[in-house]
Formats: sequence, C-alpha cells, structure tokens
Amino acid sequence: MSKPQAPRKVEDVEAMAFAKAIRISPRKLNLVAQSIRGKKASAAIAELTFSRRRIAQDVKKVLQSAIANAENNHQLDVDRLYVKEAHVGRALVMKRFHARGRGRAAQVQKFFSNLTVIVRERDEEQA
Repeated sequence: MSKPQAPRKVEDVEAMAFAKAIRISPRKLNLVAQSIRGKKASAAIAELTFSRRRIAQDVKKVLQSAIANAENNHQLDVDRLYVKEAHVGRALVMKRFHARGRGRAAQVQKFFSNLTVIVRERDEEQA
C-alpha cells in the first residue's frame, strides 16, 4: 500500500519551478522578479539576459526550468506562456562577525532567498 498521490499545487495550464537558498537578500531578488512578472516568457528571458544585475542569471535559469517543465511535463505551448507569478521568500540567515576597533565585534547577517516562478498558458481569447 502506498500513499495517495498529492494534488498539484498549480492548475492544469500552469507549470512551476523553485530555487532554494539563493545567496542574495530577498529585497534585492524581488527587484529582478518584479521586472518579469506578467510578461510573456520570451520577453522575460530577453529582459533577464540583458539585465545588469548579478542575480538575473539565476532567475533566468529558474524561468527556463519552468518553461521546460511546462513543455515536457505538462504539454503546454511554449509560445503562449507568460510569467503568472514570480514569488520571493526568505530562507536562512547566516550570522557572521566582523572585527571592529578596540577588540569589539559587530554582527553581519548574510541573507538567503527562495524563488518560485509559475508560468501559465494564455487563453485564446486573451491572446
């Protein structure tokens, strides 16, 4: 006897990709995620390719993974995909110490983020 299959977290016309513990603060990552929300998948990839921010390449990999999941696992049309959701969340925080004057120390926090990208196929009437 096995466990019953878990229901899908997204609808039938959607595909998802998830990246855990990306080494950047959620606030900075959200600026890049905000730039692709609601855009067509091909336009979002072009935007990320020419973005000057370092983290844009990691976001691009997650987006390409979501597009590949849509095409290979859910048989969705790649030309009609758009970024429905790009969600950024907090992951762990590493606490480090930085040496200061007079033998003191100051705490430095190194933030990590989680990124979820959901792509959806546009309906015919919306296209």
